[in-house]
Amino acid sequence: MKILMVTSETVPFAKTGGLADAVSALAINLRKQGHDVRIVMPRYYKIDRSKLTPIESPLAVAAGQVETWVKVYYSSLPKTDVPVYFLDHEQAYGRDGIYGTKAESDFHDNPYRSALLCHGAFQLCRMLGWYPDIMHAHDWFCGLVPVLLKCVCRNGYFAHTASVFTIHNLGYQGVYGKDQFPALGLDWQLYYGGGLEHHGAINLLQAGISCADMITTVSPTYAGEMQTEAGGFGLDGLLRVRSDCVAGVLNGCDLETWNPKKDKLIPANYDYKDLSGKAKCKAELQKKMGLPVDPNIPVIGIVTRLADQKGIAEIFAPTYGSAYAMCTNMNLQFAILGSGEKWCEDEIRSLESKLPNLRAYVGYDESLSHLIEAGSDFFLMPSKYEPCGLNQMYSILYGTLPIVRRTGGLADTVEQYNEQTGDGTGFLFDALTPDAIYNTVGWALYAYYNKKDHIKKMQVRGMQKDFSWDRSVDGYVGVYSSALMRGCGINTNDWK
Repeated sequence: MKILMVTSETVPFAKTGGLADAVSALAINLRKQGHDVRIVMPRYYKIDRSKLTPIESPLAVAAGQVETWVKVYYSSLPKTDVPVYFLDHEQAYGRDGIYGTKAESDFHDNPYRSALLCHGAFQLCRMLGWYPDIMHAHDWFCGLVPVLLKCVCRNGYFAHTASVFTIHNLGYQGVYGKDQFPALGLDWQLYYGGGLEHHGAINLLQAGISCADMITTVSPTYAGEMQTEAGGFGLDGLLRVRSDCVAGVLNGCDLETWNPKKDKLIPANYDYKDLSGKAKCKAELQKKMGLPVDPNIPVIGIVTRLADQKGIAEIFAPTYGSAYAMCTNMNLQFAILGSGEKWCEDEIRSLESKLPNLRAYVGYDESLSHLIEAGSDFFLMPSKYEPCGLNQMYSILYGTLPIVRRTGGLADTVEQYNEQTGDGTGFLFDALTPDAIYNTVGWALYAYYNKKDHIKKMQVRGMQKDFSWDRSVDGYVGVYSSALMRGCGINTNDWK
């Protein structure tokens, strides 16, 4: 198949979260299976033009109320032949930040910036004379792609093109005032007809959901949670209406980067047959974090964005969170890496000053994140919701048992510990409360101190799990086939 990924971010060029990793990994692994996959994204200020190859002809894009000209550059994903095309427009993209900055958390002209990319994706195909079977749009910033394909462009060269729209996080929807509609470069009839109207405003994610031939999200459980009032962020009704088009495909892991057998960022490598290297990583982690070096005390690791979604209040909130009680009542150590909400950063620093068994690095450090995954005994991840999550998969592969809330991708990837048999790969709980976190950590520690054979069995079981992208790619190819049948009446079995 010919597949065009339309995205606002892609590793290594621009990243704010897991979306960037998922797009590049999916593209690379689709390419390995022989598919002609390409990526188009904005050329942000920090992407160095001198390292890109220009296309001489400029591109005319009908976003906004007047035609705009953009410059096109291209490169490829490192060490691959996956082409990446960059739309260069100084007014729209020549600034720091992808969606906003600290000074302006949500750029006021994001609807125009989004429209420029989405319209530009179709114009790029026309320029190249390359018309994809699938236009795969990612998250709210690219929500206009399905609208344009269904309502404007599905004729002529795009008559046999279908759209797939992937929701990486339903909590971010691209909601703006109705006065921004002209910036989208659409006829006013599409305010309602394209699914953009949302309580008198415009909602770019909603539009993508309304018009896509197939809708995916990044885990099977999250696909169901999105369709509930509790997890739907106001779009659950629409998603239930379109439920026959919704599929959950679990993200895979980058096993070149996250593999304890060959990870170059940890002091000792190991695998499920020989865990001795993990003990060395634990000692190094304790030393690096300023914790007493003791192989017999369990270390609980946390690597997270300090945001409400991640359940941080239930761990760290003053007088409410469970961290202080766990550190004072249990024989354990905490190793924490993260940044985000200022109150939480301040509280973690305060806890450090009071607790000798809790140490943190406020910020981000790639090497330290690998060391925490390798050197910890347990990994705490009590998310309010988690569309997929990667850290719990990294943990399992590194023999670090996750302690997680049963939601989204966490529920799909972590198997509950069985006290009788020692089966499972981690510890799950349901209620997001400080007590539930405290009690589940206590349960994990009981097993650590009293059921060491169970702990070892779980580690070995988990480290043999298949979290590769191969399985995920097969799922997406199935979705693409369904999209072509729904959108264009094309049966891909006829291609064989």
